[in-house]
Amino acid sequence: MAGAEQSIIINAPPQAIYDVIVDYERYPEFLSEVESIKILKRNGNVVDVEYTVNVIKRVSYILRLTGTPHTSVRWSLVKASFMKSNEGGWALEDLGDGRTKATYGLQVKVSRLVPGRVVDKLAGSTLPATLQAFKERAEASQS
Repeated sequence: MAGAEQSIIINAPPQAIYDVIVDYERYPEFLSEVESIKILKRNGNVVDVEYTVNVIKRVSYILRLTGTPHTSVRWSLVKASFMKSNEGGWALEDLGDGRTKATYGLQVKVSRLVPGRVVDKLAGSTLPATLQAFKERAEASQS
């Protein structure tokens, strides 16, 4: 199973970052690898989301995301043809003075038919750029 975890300091309060994280439909606007998002089901803070992403090749998968407002978002895999599991989430720690430590982590297990470079890209090599994109989006929302 491939995995990765990384933290970043964002100059915005946890609420602003949480709002960006749970605005799934807008991901294609600021995450270059996300081609489309489709909300399949919503029940309060639990949302089933279909992602279509292009990381070396185009892939689609469905995650069930559960939010705890202003604190965290966790997810688990519902369906994918190439993944056996995909679990992870965001943890938001209020640092005071309008700053937040945002930690993003995931664990991905894929079928043997998926090339290693796709797994590496899904599990971590895009992580710094993803965190930076969320940071910029959340900070811009404070302007």
